Amino acid sequence: MPSMLEVSELTHTYPGQQAHTAIGGVSFEVTAGQLTCIVGPSGCGKSTLLRCIASLVTPTAGQVRLRGQPVRGVPEDLAVVFQDYGRSLFPWMSVRGNVEFPLRSRSVPRARRRELALSTLERVGLSGAEDKYPWQLSGGMQQRVAIARALACEPALLLMDEPFASVDAQTRFELEDLLLRVRAEQDTTILLVTHDIDESVYLGDRVLVLSKSPATVLADVAVELGQQRDQISTRESELFVRLRGEIARTLRNAPQNRGEGDHDEAGEDEEPGEVDSSGEDRADEPALAGSDSTGSERGSTE
Repeated sequence: MPSMLEVSELTHTYPGQQAHTAIGGVSFEVTAGQLTCIVGPSGCGKSTLLRCIASLVTPTAGQVRLRGQPVRGVPEDLAVVFQDYGRSLFPWMSVRGNVEFPLRSRSVPRARRRELALSTLERVGLSGAEDKYPWQLSGGMQQRVAIARALACEPALLLMDEPFASVDAQTRFELEDLLLRVRAEQDTTILLVTHDIDESVYLGDRVLVLSKSPATVLADVAVELGQQRDQISTRESELFVRLRGEIARTLRNAPQNRGEGDHDEAGEDEEPGEVDSSGEDRADEPALAGSDSTGSERGSTE
């Protein structure tokens, strides 16, 4: 399979009086059509890595290539699904309006926008909800809208930053299965960040395990569970349990990487310039989602 994404020695340091290196020389490659999951300790820089790949943050060093071309600015054929779905949707727009919004910036004709929005909403199980508003929907349904908005852009690469972390366990299972289904239908290449080891094994073709900050790749674990997966039988399988244990042990034994200016983090996304998901200032996300990018856990790494 051809390479979709190449990340080479990517490094990012947040400047300031207490400069902090979040990621320190991360390299990996994702082939076309692959679903790759990233797990790592809380505060190791997973979200920073994703934002550097999307060109939402300019890395200090290293290079990102999409389809062999260096990434400079947010690529048009890349979409992002954020964790905080409630703040990445426009509450004054209908569900269809939210899905169509990024297509408007790409000068997609009105009839084609409507066609793409309705077909994508049907694909994520929201047929009939197109005229409702986000605040009329449950959390799980709102995240389906965010996923539909990303898929409507027909991206070559879909980046997902803990997309199911804010929903209940049952809804999470449903959204995981939805992602596997639409991935198979559209043959989309996906890079997904998660705290949940079980989720990474259930969803991924492979799992990249990151070290403590500044992040480097500790392990690249192949997941050979087949394409047909089930929330009960797959999770009970001997291979699933073995892979989950392998990743958990790698994380537990991960050494602390320290560089100049490094310090301890209180939690994921609490790197300089970011705050946690309960009160983070991500006012840029709705705009990004509408323009160039769409913008007690089991086995948790928290």
